[in-house]
Amino acid sequence: MSEIRIDRVVLREIRLPLREPFRISSGVTTTRRILLLELTARDGATAWSECVAGDLPNYSPETIDTAWLALSEWLAPRVLGREFADPTHLDAALRVDLRGHEMARAALEMGAWGLFAEQSGRSLAALIGGTREQVETGISLGIQSSPEALVEKARGALAEGYRKVKIKIKPGADVDYVRAARRELGDDAPLMADANNAYTLEDADHLQQLDELDLVMIEQPLAWDDVIRHARLQARMRTPICLDESITSLRRAEDMIEHDAGRIVNIKPGRVGGFVESKAIHDLCARHGIPVWCGGMLESGIGRAYNVALASLPNFTIPGDVSPSARYWERDVVEPEWRMQDGRIAVPTAPGIGVAVDAERIEALTVRSAVLRV
Repeated sequence: MSEIRIDRVVLREIRLPLREPFRISSGVTTTRRILLLELTARDGATAWSECVAGDLPNYSPETIDTAWLALSEWLAPRVLGREFADPTHLDAALRVDLRGHEMARAALEMGAWGLFAEQSGRSLAALIGGTREQVETGISLGIQSSPEALVEKARGALAEGYRKVKIKIKPGADVDYVRAARRELGDDAPLMADANNAYTLEDADHLQQLDELDLVMIEQPLAWDDVIRHARLQARMRTPICLDESITSLRRAEDMIEHDAGRIVNIKPGRVGGFVESKAIHDLCARHGIPVWCGGMLESGIGRAYNVALASLPNFTIPGDVSPSARYWERDVVEPEWRMQDGRIAVPTAPGIGVAVDAERIEALTVRSAVLRV
């Protein structure tokens, strides 16, 4: 396999209901609108990928609808029918004179990695340099109705074997909730808090109360595009700050390190533009002794395949949000569905993304589609 050429891209929007509503500080999701891409190479090989943009611009400026436009009008036309030595060259072509649209770009770039893995007969994890046979699994718990409800959910998650419990918080549902979980679950329970940028520096004194709870981290407490104020908050807190939304590129990760704005990074490949940028951030953090982990965006089993492959890289030393399919969906769109054993998910070794896509189920769930071709 010496080159990659994509001759056809099919965009599909599906609607996949969640098993239960998922609530964070910016809203609640009950049904996930998901944008899937089916890439076909000149030789007929195919691969699927997923765009992680949501319904609304409340996590990032992108939405499923802006991504659909970007892919149709600007991104896919740049690569269709062109030959690239490998996905890194395709990634470079996607970046030319383009600002933003990281999630749309990532869907196409990561799909190219999946297609290259399929054509070259290698697993996606092996292709990008993964070293783990299994990845440790954490769980993300949405904001609960009471501290007691949170304790019950967290206790159940630990009993299932999850290696980290992420507790979503917001003003009015934060310190007391996390304190109850720590008190009831014990000092050794691997707990963290995720604020999804729900606070400001004026809340620093309040957030400092979390220091007494020995959390693994507090994720993205301040504004989604901030570095400097996070540095000021980190100087006042013993708990490591993990940046998520603020890290959209290698350059932003460099800013975080320079200003000590955080001590852990959540790498979501969709958020940073794909695997090339994810690997660069991973390598930078490894050189500086900063652990990373892979967050989730309520992906289907297709998006999960890419997250699992990424999490097999050596510096992903903190359990990621790579929960099994049954955590979110009554029925996923891949076979076999992702499963967890003893708090770990196996990294596929088969060529390509490692799971078979249930095309009939996707067809039944599709609400719109478009074919882009040479």
